[in-house]
Amino acid sequence: MIKTVNTNSMKTKAILLVMLFAFTLGGKTFAQADNKCFELGSLFIEPAKAKNYETALQHYDQVVKECPTYSMATYQYAVKMFEHFIENGDKSKIADLEQAYKYRIQYYPSKTKEGDVLSDIAQIKYDNSIGTKMEQFKAFDDAFKKDPENFTSPKSIYTYFSLAVDLQSTGEMDVQNVFDLYDVVTEKIEKEESELAVKLTKLTDMQDAGEKLTGRDEKRLSGYETNLGSYGKVKGSVDGKLGKLADCPNLIPLYNKDFDAKKDDIDWIKRAAGRLSGKDCTNDPLFIKLVKQLDRLAPSADTKLYLGQLEKEKGNSAQAISYFEESAGMQSDPRKSARIYYRIAEEKRQNGQSGQARTYYMKAVEYQPSMGRAYLKIANMYAASANNCGNTVFEKRAIYWKAAEMAEKAARVDGSIAGNARATASSYRERAPQKSDIFDAGMGGKTISFNCWVGGSVRVPNL
Repeated sequence: MIKTVNTNSMKTKAILLVMLFAFTLGGKTFAQADNKCFELGSLFIEPAKAKNYETALQHYDQVVKECPTYSMATYQYAVKMFEHFIENGDKSKIADLEQAYKYRIQYYPSKTKEGDVLSDIAQIKYDNSIGTKMEQFKAFDDAFKKDPENFTSPKSIYTYFSLAVDLQSTGEMDVQNVFDLYDVVTEKIEKEESELAVKLTKLTDMQDAGEKLTGRDEKRLSGYETNLGSYGKVKGSVDGKLGKLADCPNLIPLYNKDFDAKKDDIDWIKRAAGRLSGKDCTNDPLFIKLVKQLDRLAPSADTKLYLGQLEKEKGNSAQAISYFEESAGMQSDPRKSARIYYRIAEEKRQNGQSGQARTYYMKAVEYQPSMGRAYLKIANMYAASANNCGNTVFEKRAIYWKAAEMAEKAARVDGSIAGNARATASSYRERAPQKSDIFDAGMGGKTISFNCWVGGSVRVPNL
């Protein structure tokens, strides 16, 4: 019997054998490539981890050349390595550092915050006097405009603005551009402060409720407080850097000079009126002229605010507050609403309306959680009411515990006033009943309620 050969089957087997052979060779090739990159990567990363940067440097170029996408750790350790050399005086490594950052952006864009990286590069060049002031400024400006969300370094924010002021003093930048950047930078700082304060308040509220924080949450809490402190200091430094440049004697001639040419430019009118308002230049006829023009062009929350200021200048407090409340309700920026509510609170406090003042201070905090000065004002009002909030000397002095709590809260959410707020809290605790007073009165662990405008209660410490 003659067997029939199935040619199709034989062809199929042949093709499968070829594919298997090719796959085996390819697999070896891929495995070899992986092994090679692992070896090269280890030769650089392992000594870099141990901060043996001289050894690590010998292998860095080869890793980047032959295995640029082996690991993001390559560029993370490269940055630390080059920063080490720069800090020890080798400025030639600044270009290498910049390139390492660029490699990370190129190969790991989804895992890299561009604004953070570019601002770091700009800061290192500034710290090492690389380039002209204008070149340094443009590096920060480019970083901020490319990725403002991740341009968060307090130090770099200050350097960015400081360079602008320096350039204006040498005639290389227009003063209006400096004012515009001041607005942008201040808004950025306050945005970061508010976001941090919300996170911090959530954790401190947990503590106040008696809940024990996890180790991770305690670390976060410490970080939030540190960063808030840094932003508070930077905000003060930015204001100090602007200095006399933004005082009334400089602002009024500047805006008077440009008024006729800019009177139909709504944005310019808003900025000019806002700047004069912020610096209390509201007595000058120019401010009235700007407000009236702005109200003609675009009645808004801002015009209500300025009309309120004008009424206040005339001594019409009730009408001024009415305008202020209207403005606060119309604002789209919560920080502006917060500042207006704070202003109303101040007006109420100065008129002796403590309860209403507290309401508006708390509204200010609601819109800007990092506004520690509102908490501090409430603390001071509590302390000032000691003689009116209790039937006995012990009860009257107990109000200082409540005042201290509020002052401490101010310190925790606002780094710019933390020192003063903590000193205030300490002072109030010293005025509160001490251990001997608690023992003599037999009040340890008891609750004291306040029937005056302060309301609420405090728990007397246990002995």
